[in-house]
Amino acid sequence: MDRLRQYLNKVKPNFEKGGRLHLLKSFFDGMETFLYVPNETSQAGANVHDPIDSKRIMSIVVLALMPAMLFGMYNVGYQNYLAAGTLADASFWEIFFFGFFAVLPKILVSYVVGLGIEFAWAQWKGEEIQEGYLVSGIIIPLIIPVTTPLWMLALACAFAVIFVKEIFGGTGMNIFNVAIGARMFLFFSYPSCMTGDTIWVARNQIFGLGNTLPDTMTAATPLGEIGQGILPDASIADMITGFIPGSIGETSVIAIAIGAVILLITGIASWKTMLSVFVGGISAACLFEALDMSMIPWYEHLVLGGFCFGAVFMATDPVTSARTETGKYIYGFIIGLLAVVIRVMNPGYPEGMMLAIFFGNMVAPTIDYFVVQKNINKRMKRGIANK
Repeated sequence: MDRLRQYLNKVKPNFEKGGRLHLLKSFFDGMETFLYVPNETSQAGANVHDPIDSKRIMSIVVLALMPAMLFGMYNVGYQNYLAAGTLADASFWEIFFFGFFAVLPKILVSYVVGLGIEFAWAQWKGEEIQEGYLVSGIIIPLIIPVTTPLWMLALACAFAVIFVKEIFGGTGMNIFNVAIGARMFLFFSYPSCMTGDTIWVARNQIFGLGNTLPDTMTAATPLGEIGQGILPDASIADMITGFIPGSIGETSVIAIAIGAVILLITGIASWKTMLSVFVGGISAACLFEALDMSMIPWYEHLVLGGFCFGAVFMATDPVTSARTETGKYIYGFIIGLLAVVIRVMNPGYPEGMMLAIFFGNMVAPTIDYFVVQKNINKRMKRGIANK
């Protein structure tokens, strides 16, 4: 590492103003801060610095996403071999590597397109590269069907980075979650590739692994079956472990729970937001079950679709969620409530979590405003009473 540090110090003047590679200064700064802690200090004013910076926050979130991503890769292969009727003849590694090679191009496209735009934007503006897309770049491939074409994913990533993030000022300034923006772009622009029962199983043979399945083969998700008025045949055990059709990283409750533990232990995510999402979902699900309007028990709403993934990794986004402590309870409750309401009341859109988080992001600043105003009014009344 010392040799790497010495090499970076040697070539750094080439990227400074006046150097022959100064046009790539933002790129060099991004690589340097990714490898090493910046040695710059504040030049003026009183400043208090947190011991953990945004780069390390993003790194921990990416680490927390690894269990969901790795299981998602395995499940992609599992669903392929299951649909082909050759699951019993396939080894663990054959199943995993089929999914690995099916998912890897999506992750690469997401990062290449998203980070490419980030680098270009930072260089154009003469600013430092921000680390926010490190998380969004891996979440976006995990919340889409495995059959999503790479060109669609590239368009979605470009749209999300430019119109959901950079146009508002970059990391920390965006109103809506970047991954939600990409998912909504795909859903409303190419609905036939985001919904239905023909998009959840990878069909093409990959490097000699798996099977080439016919385009007519179908495998509806449990929520998709509910939307069609059919009771899902998946067991509660399959729903929790994740061996069901669905978006790449959203099926396994166990894998998502491991990520939640990492986020909570490190203090990266708010347990208040996370808990209140589940409380809101349970409240709505129990109400619909009591009114005999739900086809499934209340607890199945929590383990199906993107509910757990959204509650753990997306509703807790510190940039787009509520920031006041009381507001976090309200914000999370609204998201959980809306997710189940959309599922039950709109059979044509059985998921619900995406729109719920979008509307939650929309009202988060308003929630914080009223919480702060309430505290201000309370203190003013206390001050008047003490005079």
